[in-house]
Amino acid sequence: MSEELTELAEHIEAKRPDCVLSWEIAHGELTMNVTQASLAGFVEFIKTDRNCRFSTLIDITAVDHPERDPRFDVVYHFLSMYQNHRIRLKVGVREEDFVPSITGVHPSANWFEREVFDMFGLIFSGHPDLRRILTDYGFRGYPLRKDFPTTGYTEVRYDEEQKRVVYEPVSLVQEYRQFDFMSPWEGAEYILPGDDKAEAKEG
Repeated sequence: MSEELTELAEHIEAKRPDCVLSWEIAHGELTMNVTQASLAGFVEFIKTDRNCRFSTLIDITAVDHPERDPRFDVVYHFLSMYQNHRIRLKVGVREEDFVPSITGVHPSANWFEREVFDMFGLIFSGHPDLRRILTDYGFRGYPLRKDFPTTGYTEVRYDEEQKRVVYEPVSLVQEYRQFDFMSPWEGAEYILPGDDKAEAKEG
């Protein structure tokens, strides 16, 4: 399998040297780093080339690297049912970049790109309907960025008096931050093995 993937990678690199920045094979999978500007054309090439035929888009996601420039990797997974191969494409993207949409090549990319926009805040140029898909319309921030607080910025609740859903800033009372790390079994008649707190308390 590794030899086949190496041949495939070398074929793609030879055919589209303007697009491929680097490639590697790890855990039986081929990963190619490609240029952002030629993304849509490259995706069309690996879909139609007779040696590739990656006609099935499996997923699009992103990875946040806050300490790096470019900060994000947009990651694409494709399957060739004809050649029984998989390929992963990675595109480095800065926060202010516009990522070319591949909906013209793979219409199924529509909701995947909307999800990446919703979770990471990345803009896909040429997308026919780029809007949030998992969070609400009034949602603030991008939940899968690593600097997004685990509590979020707003909380949503149903107000019985107003008879509607209301949005309020998250406010954490001090008690929320005080955790009781006591074992849930403490005080039970039987002490479970490894319950160091209970043993220390007995000693």
